[in-house]
Amino acid sequence: MTKPIRKLIAFGAFGCAVAAVLALGPAPSPVLRADEPKEDLALKRARREIKMLDDLYKTAVVSVTEIYSKGPPAIMVAMKVFKAMEEGKYHSARLVDATGHPLNEANVPVTPFEKRAAEAIKAGKPYFEEVVGEGANRRLMAATVVPAVLPRCAMCHGVEKGDLLGFIRYDLQVE
Repeated sequence: MTKPIRKLIAFGAFGCAVAAVLALGPAPSPVLRADEPKEDLALKRARREIKMLDDLYKTAVVSVTEIYSKGPPAIMVAMKVFKAMEEGKYHSARLVDATGHPLNEANVPVTPFEKRAAEAIKAGKPYFEEVVGEGANRRLMAATVVPAVLPRCAMCHGVEKGDLLGFIRYDLQVE
């Protein structure tokens, strides 16, 4: 056995994967027929990133609320994270009210997209999106529903558990 192969084996599964790539070469690219529409992989990645961010933010808010039940609302933490992400030029996220009675006036729908998203979310859609711009300026605008998932959320907002509070509006570059 040669020395490089022994080193790869020492890396276990990672070494096996590297050895397979070295032996077999890269995986073949999928072949598209001329009559098939080309899949928009950049948009697919942007949608996946929105889903990942949404799961992350909502899990964090619910977890902080459950763990620190006597502290300030966990959404305050999320809003700081939203600000940090925007300052880092990663994406923009904003909590938007869909009840018509926001606890914070800064959360009312402002942009045309947010107003259309509020209508769609109030009509029962859990997700609403639009792709805007072209080329290097293309962005995915998305809105994901935010219900009152915990009794504390419902109590503070004066609604029943499960009622609609609003949505998180995302603005993400499609790269």
